[in-house]
Amino acid sequence: MIHPRTLRVDYDKAARVLCVVGSELNVNLYRSAPPSSKFFSVKCTYNVQYSISPPPWETSHLSPIPLSGNSVLLISMSRASEFENDSKLSVQYYGGNKEVLGRAVIYLTAVEISLDVDADRDGVVEKDNPNKGSWKWGPNGHGAVLLVNCDTERIYAKKPDIEQNYISRTSDLKDMSVMVLRTRGPAKLPEGYKLTMHISQGDAESVRVFMSTSPEVTNNFLSVKHLYNYSVSDYPLVLNSEVLSQEVPYIGGVAGMKFYVEGLRFPDKDFDGLININLSLLEPICAGLPETPIFTDKVVFRVAPWIMTPNTLQPVEVFICSTSDNYQFLKGMKNLVAKSGYKLKICHEYVNRGDRWMQDELEFGYIDSPHHRFPVVLDSPRDGNLMDFPYNELLGPDFGYVTRVAKRKDVSSLDSFGNLEVSPPVTVNGQNYPLGRIIIGVAFPTATKGRNMTKVVQDFLWAQKVQEPIALFSDWLLVGHVDEFMTFVPAPDRKHFRLLLASPDAGYKLFRGLQKDGHGQARLFEGLKDEETRTVDEILKDDPLRYQNNYVQNCIDWNRDVLKRELGLEEEDIIDLPILFKLSEEEEYRAVAYYPDMVNMIVLGKNLGIPKPFGPKVNGRCALEAEMCSLMEGLGLKCTFIDDFASYHKLLGEVHCGSNVRRQPFDFKWWNLEM
Repeated sequence: MIHPRTLRVDYDKAARVLCVVGSELNVNLYRSAPPSSKFFSVKCTYNVQYSISPPPWETSHLSPIPLSGNSVLLISMSRASEFENDSKLSVQYYGGNKEVLGRAVIYLTAVEISLDVDADRDGVVEKDNPNKGSWKWGPNGHGAVLLVNCDTERIYAKKPDIEQNYISRTSDLKDMSVMVLRTRGPAKLPEGYKLTMHISQGDAESVRVFMSTSPEVTNNFLSVKHLYNYSVSDYPLVLNSEVLSQEVPYIGGVAGMKFYVEGLRFPDKDFDGLININLSLLEPICAGLPETPIFTDKVVFRVAPWIMTPNTLQPVEVFICSTSDNYQFLKGMKNLVAKSGYKLKICHEYVNRGDRWMQDELEFGYIDSPHHRFPVVLDSPRDGNLMDFPYNELLGPDFGYVTRVAKRKDVSSLDSFGNLEVSPPVTVNGQNYPLGRIIIGVAFPTATKGRNMTKVVQDFLWAQKVQEPIALFSDWLLVGHVDEFMTFVPAPDRKHFRLLLASPDAGYKLFRGLQKDGHGQARLFEGLKDEETRTVDEILKDDPLRYQNNYVQNCIDWNRDVLKRELGLEEEDIIDLPILFKLSEEEEYRAVAYYPDMVNMIVLGKNLGIPKPFGPKVNGRCALEAEMCSLMEGLGLKCTFIDDFASYHKLLGEVHCGSNVRRQPFDFKWWNLEM
C-alpha cells in the first residue's frame, strides 16, 4: 500500500527528511522554486527512486526539464537506511536561459515501519499484509479477529478479566490477539521524531492494548502461539478508555515489538464489532510547537461474536439441579447421561436455592478466533434463585461470562432462555447459514400488548450477525417459551435434522385411533398419586378442550409457516408430536401442556430424554410413548422417558426446562461466512 505524503522543500536550503519505506513523498516543484524559474533537473543517490508528474517530454535525465504549475516530484525509497542521512536528492532550478537560480537539497533517512496483525486469519502475524486495514467476510476475506476477554484467570475473588486494566497472569495473553510493530533502519530515529499508537474515542470503550517490553528479532512471520517467559510487569498497559494515544518505542535494526490486544465488549446495537488501531510517525517542527504526523499505519479487528450451539452438535457436559423433590427426575437423568457417555454436573440445593430451571437461567455458547476459542455462558435477565450460578460456578479460566442487564419492569417470562434456541445449519433460498439461526419467542405481531423478550437481549442477539434471529409467536403460552412447542433432533438424511413440533391435531388423531380400535376406556395419568385419571373417550367428548386445542394448533401452525419460510424447510423435514394443551382462564387464556410435553426434551447425540407422558396404556404400553418411539426410532434415535410429572410438569416445565447442555463448537469458522 502506497502512503502518499506532501513534502515542503525550500531552495538554497538543505532539508533533512525521514522517509518511510512504502510511502511516497510528493514535492510541488513550482511552489518551492525560486522566482522566474523555468526549468529544473534532479539528481539522487542510488537508493533513492523518483519520478516526475506529468512526465517530461525530454528523454535524457540530464537535460533541464520545463517547469509548470503542476510539476510534482514523486520520491520513494525501497529499503531502510543503515544510518541517518545516508541518502541524498537535489533539485536544481534554472531561468529562461537555463542559468542556475537555486538548488534544493534533501538528505533522506529511510525506515521500515509496519503495524501487523493476523489479517489473513491463519494464526500467523504476517508482515505488512495489504488488507490489514479493512475487514471482509468469507473464505477469501481478510481482517484480524479479536476475542472479548470475558473469562477470568482468578480462581478466588472472581471477576472477568475485562474488568481489570492489567494482566494478572501471563496465561491471560492467550485470550488476546497479537499485534506486532516491526521496524528496520538506523539504531534510533532522528532527533525529535517519535512513534505513537492511538485509537479513537469511539473505539476506546471496546479495546485495550498491552505491550511486551522485551523486543525480539523477527522475520516476516510471527506465530500467535504465545510464550510466557516473562512476568506480568513485562506487559504494561498502552491504550485504554483513558489513554487514547501513547508513544511507543522505535527499536531500530531489525526488530519487532509485540502488543496484545484485548476485546472488552461484544457487538451490540451501538457497536458494530469493528475496531481500528493506528500507528503514526510524528515529525517535529520546532520547540514549542506540536509534532505533526507524516505517516500512519492502520489495522482493523473484528470482535468475535457469541455463537450458540444447536442440538445436532456433540454434547460435552449436562447440567441439572438437585432439589428436595426431584429424586425421580434426577435418577432418570443420571441414567440417561451415563448411558450416553457424557459428563454430568449437578447443581446442589445450597447453590440453586430451590430454583430447578437450569435451562431458563443461562445459555451456553462460545467465541472463536484463529488462535484460541473457549465457551461463554450468556446469563439471562431472569435472575431467579439460580442467578449466581453462571458467574460463581461457570466463570473461570477459559470459560467466559456475558450478560445483558434489563430494567426489572421490562423483564418477563419470555426473557428466560427456554425461549432462546438455535437451529442446525440451513440454506434458505440460496442463502447459507452454516451456524444455524437463533430462534426467540415474542408477542404476536398485531398484538397491542403482550410479553416480549427484553430489548437489550434482542439487540445483543441481532448484533452477533452470524446466526440471524427468527422471531416466533410464543406469547400464547402461559410460560411463553419456544421450547414448549418445538425442538430439533439429528437425522441421517435430508438436512441432517428434523424439526419436531407439538401438534394437538396429531394428539387427537392418535386418540381417535385408540377409540376406533376399542381402547376408549384406556386412561391417562394412571399410577400418578393425587392425579385424576381420564379416559380416551372422555377427552374426545370434551368439546371445550377440543376448541382450546384448535386455537393452540392455529398458533403452532402460524409458527410452522414462519419456520418453513425462514429455515427453508419442507413438510418432510417436520415431525408432528401428539401433544394436547389446555388454556388457563386465570392467565388471560394462555396455554399449558395437558400432559407432559414430549417436545420439551433433552438431546444427547442419538439418545433423547423425553418427559414421560403417562398416556393411555394399550396392551400394557403407553400409547403416547409407543408413538414417540415409532417416530424417533426411524431416525436412529433412542427414546428414554423420564418421570418429571410432580417435580417439573406440575410446575409448568419439563425435562428441557430443567436441564442444560454445553456442546462442542462448530467446525465452521464464523469469519468464513458469506455476508
